[in-house]
Amino acid sequence: MLPSDTDRLLELAASRRLLRGADARDIGVSPQLLIKLQQAGRLVRVARGVYSLPDAPLTEHQSLVEVCRRVPKAVICLLSALRFHELGSQAPHEVWLALPEGVRSPSVDYPALRIVRLRDAAYSEGIETVMDEGAPIRVYGVAKTISDCFKFRHKIGLDVALEALKDAWQRRLVSMDELTHFARINRVERVMLPYLEALTA
Repeated sequence: MLPSDTDRLLELAASRRLLRGADARDIGVSPQLLIKLQQAGRLVRVARGVYSLPDAPLTEHQSLVEVCRRVPKAVICLLSALRFHELGSQAPHEVWLALPEGVRSPSVDYPALRIVRLRDAAYSEGIETVMDEGAPIRVYGVAKTISDCFKFRHKIGLDVALEALKDAWQRRLVSMDELTHFARINRVERVMLPYLEALTA
């Protein structure tokens, strides 16, 4: 006996944890079934257009998971990436996202977003995909995040960038080669150089 559309959607919800209408369409099921399953109590609505099983485990990174599911080109960056990598002391109230130039800003009402625009390699290099309870989170790696902090130091503060750099270096999470590679991509070599030299002095 073939599984019903309901069974297929619930199975997908169990493996992915968060479902959108596009996920239903991908397996040949009407997205309207998500609403019907929510009304029947088989799914819960966690954000606009995003559903999960009622007993799905919520993780520490739930808001990042939701954003990555709803905004396919989004990459977690800056203060949110620092928090993800447990660097420094920042606890942002918004999710910081990088999007490529020319991509429309997403209409996401929750969680609150802070968007920065990057182009070419500054957007595409250094992305890591980390699985969190079966759901992917796209986030910049440690060295790229530190370089981004120097690039956007006027938005987040030079002290934040320096704290992250010192923390990552002391914990041996980055190499000098990685830091200089991403500094070059972000065109902040001159800005970062004195601080990088201080690390090895």
